[in-house]
Amino acid sequence: MKRFSDFAKDSNVMIGDKMKIEDVLGKEIEVIGCKINDSKQKSGTKVLTLQFRWDGVERILFTGFSVLIEQSEQYKDEMPFLAKIEKVNKFYTFT
Repeated sequence: MKRFSDFAKDSNVMIGDKMKIEDVLGKEIEVIGCKINDSKQKSGTKVLTLQFRWDGVERILFTGFSVLIEQSEQYKDEMPFLAKIEKVNKFYTFT
């Protein structure tokens, strides 16, 4: 009999309590993973699922901000890394 683990592909499941981006603004987090998918809320856009560790606890947040999506794509191979999420004018960015 086959075992599920013998044929299942890594589903890249992200675990952690969901947080709002506003709750971590300006706080240092350890970015440990990300996933970028088509948005279910707004057709034709992307959504970033960001997995991070804060105060020793794994958490996730969802955002459609393009700067964070672009930075996550560009620096995915550098993960894990420490960063802060800052609001600059009308967008959010890693610093």
